[in-house]
Amino acid sequence: MVLIRIYGNNSDLLIDRKNELNNIRILNKAGYTHCIYATFNNGFAYQFLEGETLTIETIRDPRVYPLIARRMAEMHCLKPENEPEPKRAFIWEKTKKFMQIMPKRFSDPLKQAKFEMLISPYMVLEEEYHLLENTLSKINSPVVYAHNDLLLGNVLYNKEQENVVFIDYEYTAFNYQAFDIANHFAEFAGIDEPDYSLYPDENFQKAWLKEYLQRYNATNNVSEKEINKLHWQVTKFAPLPHFFWGCWSLIQSEHSHIDFDFLEYAAIRFNEYFKLKEEISSKLKLGYDE
Repeated sequence: MVLIRIYGNNSDLLIDRKNELNNIRILNKAGYTHCIYATFNNGFAYQFLEGETLTIETIRDPRVYPLIARRMAEMHCLKPENEPEPKRAFIWEKTKKFMQIMPKRFSDPLKQAKFEMLISPYMVLEEEYHLLENTLSKINSPVVYAHNDLLLGNVLYNKEQENVVFIDYEYTAFNYQAFDIANHFAEFAGIDEPDYSLYPDENFQKAWLKEYLQRYNATNNVSEKEINKLHWQVTKFAPLPHFFWGCWSLIQSEHSHIDFDFLEYAAIRFNEYFKLKEEISSKLKLGYDE
C-alpha cells in the first residue's frame, strides 16, 4: 500500500516542506520511520506502516508508554549527517514567525467579535513571548533533534511487533529536550476536545522520564536526582507548547479549509497557557539553578 499526502491550503506558511522531507529521509535511514517513494509539487508518496494511532487510554498503557519514551530518547540522541547542531533552539524563531503572520483582525465582523472576545490582545501575547524566551532559555535544557509534534495521531503502535513508530515530521528540528517531552505530555488530553485534566500526574511523568533517561543516557542506573531535574525542566516548559500551538491555530483559523473551529482551539490553548503559567509560578518556588 502506498500513501499520498497532499499539502493543505497555504500550509507552506507554517511548514518548511524541504526540511520535512529531509527529516523523513534522516529518520528512515536511522530505521525509525517510513520511506518516501516520490515527491511532487504539492505533496509526496510514502510507505504505509502497520499500526494503530494512540488514544487517551493507550498513550498511558504500561505496555506502550515505555516504547514511546525510549523511541523519543533514541531520536534525541541522533546526530544527523551534514546537520550541525545549532546553538539556538528552533522554537523561538518559529514562534516569532507565527506571531508575525497570525491574523491581527478578521474581515468577517462576527469572526472579529469572537476573536476579540476569546484571544488576548497581540501586545499581551508579544510580552508573553519575550517572557518565555528570557525565562526558558536560562534553564539549560539540552538542544536535541526533536519531533516537536508528538500528538496521539503521530504515534503508531504495532501490538504484534511491540514497537512504536513516529510519523509526521513537519515540525522536526533541533529544539529543547524539555519542550518535546512537555509537548507530548500535553497531548495526553486528546485532540478534538482536549481535556487537560488528563495531563499525566507527577508519578506517571517520573516513571516515563525514567524510561526515557535510561535510553538517553544508555544506562539502567538513573538517579532520582536526574529524574527530578528533568521533571522540573519539563514542568517549567509545560506552558510553552500551548502558546506555540495557540499561535499556530490562529494562522489556521485564517487559512485552513478544514472544517474545524481553529479560533476556538486557539483560545483553549492560550487559556491553558495562562492557567499553567500561574500554577507553575505558585508551585515551583524552588528548583535547580542550572
